Amino acid sequence: MGQQESVFTEEELEDYQELTFFLKKEILHCYKRFEMLAPEAVSKNRNVRLPMATVLTLPELQVNPFRDRICKVFSSAGDGTMTFEDFLDMMSVFSDAAPRSVKTEYAFRIYDFDEDDMISVEDLREVLNRLLGPGKKKLNEEDIEELIDNVMAEADLDEDHFLAYAEFEHVISKSPDFLSSFRIRL
Repeated sequence: MGQQESVFTEEELEDYQELTFFLKKEILHCYKRFEMLAPEAVSKNRNVRLPMATVLTLPELQVNPFRDRICKVFSSAGDGTMTFEDFLDMMSVFSDAAPRSVKTEYAFRIYDFDEDDMISVEDLREVLNRLLGPGKKKLNEEDIEELIDNVMAEADLDEDHFLAYAEFEHVISKSPDFLSSFRIRL
């Protein structure tokens, strides 16, 4: 690592490498990005828990309509606050190296707004509202209902008006651009 002393021991870097989809240099790069969010706080305590508002200053999250859900899903406290390890997990899942199965699992959790382990009609409505957010052309309620009905007709294989994880996974497997849209570049 050149002449600069690493903030992590070699053992810690190896552990992080084993637990993520990153190489050691990518882990160090993630740490630099985390540190840039709150330089003073992180330099005092590398295990600091940053508030969600601070994490949301990450440029890639600022433009993401699901930014608050992403923070909550990856927060070990469940409240959107993040430690470096939470941040590293998030960056790892959003990396190009993460497999489709891992990305799909986290996408399901992000879109499950009521956190009942099912994607409901209300969850789908919230996904659509966020995707069509402010400043974008709104669909009328009739069009939204038709879109939700079409998604359910295609994906709700057991016709219970909910998408279980397996049904969601099946739909995502048909989406050619899912992997390219579910990523944050280092």
